[in-house]
Amino acid sequence: MPEGHSVHRIARQFQANFVGSTAAVSSPQGRFEVGAAELDGRTITSSEAIGKHLLLGFDGTAEAADLVLHVHLGIYGAWDFAGDISIDPTILASRAAVGAARMGQTGMRGIGGAGTMGENEESIASIGAPRLARLRAGEQETAGEATAFPPDPVGQVRVRILTDTAVADLRGPTVCEVLEPGQVRALAERLGPDPEAPTESRRHAEQRFVDRASRSNQPIGQLLMDQSVVAGIGNVYRAELLFRARIDPHRPGSQLTTDELRGLWRDWVKLLRIGVETGQMLTIDGLRGAKRAAALANRADRHWVYKREGMPCRRCGTSIALETMQGRKLYWCPGCQL
Repeated sequence: MPEGHSVHRIARQFQANFVGSTAAVSSPQGRFEVGAAELDGRTITSSEAIGKHLLLGFDGTAEAADLVLHVHLGIYGAWDFAGDISIDPTILASRAAVGAARMGQTGMRGIGGAGTMGENEESIASIGAPRLARLRAGEQETAGEATAFPPDPVGQVRVRILTDTAVADLRGPTVCEVLEPGQVRALAERLGPDPEAPTESRRHAEQRFVDRASRSNQPIGQLLMDQSVVAGIGNVYRAELLFRARIDPHRPGSQLTTDELRGLWRDWVKLLRIGVETGQMLTIDGLRGAKRAAALANRADRHWVYKREGMPCRRCGTSIALETMQGRKLYWCPGCQL
């Protein structure tokens, strides 16, 4: 499932290329015809993300109030972009500090952007679920780049957002709905804090996380995946954050110290920012030169424990364990995290 960094990248992409433009909104697949009709012809006014939730604002009309397109990609959802798509300038400005990743070309045309190991992590042409996962789920696509703009919809496109210069196609989301502003506020209140969301200060967000996690007797490995405790963390970041902090994923949240919880939050702030800026869930610090290039090119070289079950821990040599926690795979080191 795409984690929080991917959804923030999508939000920035819409901000850079769609906000301020009048959009033709349609549902080529036909499953979102009513919602598309409500948004068609309106101007896109905002693009924000809270955790794994994308919120695109559309201006009101004389007859109707402002509306918001709410999308949760789930396991198989993804946005494909075509036309004159440029990288968000805030990402460009910060790439040098984090380390350059292959991001695509400003002004690229077509939908054939390359991802890393088929994951679409760093592409500006396709962001979301890996294409291989989408194909396994029954998505049908064609090879090659579009030669005309706008390209014909390919596959089961739930929503198409088209402006004079750019187009975004949504496939396979878990949630795709039109909300009114009051419903968006209610959604934000239900969700846990997100350090990249514009809804609150980072200090307040940190305190909300500490308060919610410390009141629970559930394992911290479970709490980090609870979107009402902290928004945006998925399986990869959960495993890596706990390893980096040397915290046993089975410890109840109520038994962690305030310093431990604040440390987890601040490390999440750091890793999320790197993920947004590079397009990669890069969780090993201090990589330089060839090691950093390998990590950016191959998931196997960028994580401490995720997908490394049975392999020796990079830190202590203990075999990485794999178990199921609330129906999701949990990777951890019994040597470093006890």
